[in-house]
Amino acid sequence: MSARRPRVALLLAAAVPLAAVTAAAALTAGHLKLYADRHRIEITARPRPGCPRCHGEGGWWTGGAFPEMEACGCWSDRRELRMRLLPVPAWNEPPF
Repeated sequence: MSARRPRVALLLAAAVPLAAVTAAAALTAGHLKLYADRHRIEITARPRPGCPRCHGEGGWWTGGAFPEMEACGCWSDRRELRMRLLPVPAWNEPPF
């Protein structure tokens, strides 16, 4: 029984990074962006490269005295998923 545990631990140590790489590749193919650190995991939408309205740029600039970028619906209307893992530590120094 004890001879199996190191093999299981080795398999798990190899499987977790492989699963993360596979998930990142699948999300990239699906026009999603994966971001992960020890505080959160985020899955956000990216502009589609073949979008006929924005041509993969994500939006266009509106005219006027104060131009603003109008987001294209190919990515802005899609949901963003976030999972909090560890709390962000508080600052230990004064603001100025």
